[in-house]
Amino acid sequence: MDRERDDGAIRTLRTRWREASLAAGWPFPSDWALAEVEEVCRAFVVHGETAPALNRLARARAQTGAGLAESLQDLAALHAVLTTAPGQDGVPTAVDPDALPVAMLRDFALAWADMLSHQVGEREAEDGLTGLATTAYLRTRLREVYREARSREERCGDEFCLVLVAPDLSRATGWSRLVVMVLVAEVIRLVFDSGETLAAVGPSVAAVLVRRDDRLRRRIAATAWLVKRRLAVDPDLDDTGPVRVWQERLPATPEAAGDLITHLART
Repeated sequence: MDRERDDGAIRTLRTRWREASLAAGWPFPSDWALAEVEEVCRAFVVHGETAPALNRLARARAQTGAGLAESLQDLAALHAVLTTAPGQDGVPTAVDPDALPVAMLRDFALAWADMLSHQVGEREAEDGLTGLATTAYLRTRLREVYREARSREERCGDEFCLVLVAPDLSRATGWSRLVVMVLVAEVIRLVFDSGETLAAVGPSVAAVLVRRDDRLRRRIAATAWLVKRRLAVDPDLDDTGPVRVWQERLPATPEAAGDLITHLART
């Protein structure tokens, strides 16, 4: 009974926190519910020692591309929910980072900055969870193919495109989000097995940099079918929404391609 009560309190805290954060301006709902969010909720409800969980969340936010300002706004939404007077169950209307306790704000910001410094100094070319290339590596490959196309006086978008796979994870929580992305990675490795660049773009989008040919449409259809089939056989993934698989034309310049990747990473 105690565990059921705790689980219910965790779900309530997570739901109210998400609603408050979205109302305060969190821009991309699908990338909010990281596994570390669940850890923070559990720490506040069950364990009492919250600083380590908050620090892990700060590092996860930095790793997935969330800026410091929006990460602190999200933290302020949590603080507002936690400090709402008993009986006031609605979404808090006053979400102010300046209201955060100084120690909480300082530790969170330092953890966020520490992860960013680590990314700059020791950037890996491969995502440790999915085995896909990192977004940074995809940006490098895009610059290379744009230079190659320019040397032939051709348009890069005429030869290459991006295939994007984006499951709807707005309702998914905890580790189910990670399991979905691992399954997506397995599928695109199976379908695109001819030397294409396969990359993780943000926490809920996978991308394939692929040459246009007469097989492309069939491969996109096969990807959509296989992902749907893999997700359907796992009852623990019922909270996953529909999966979008589509072809994205590369823009005219590498700078515009970089902007496109930034947008896709947070979609």
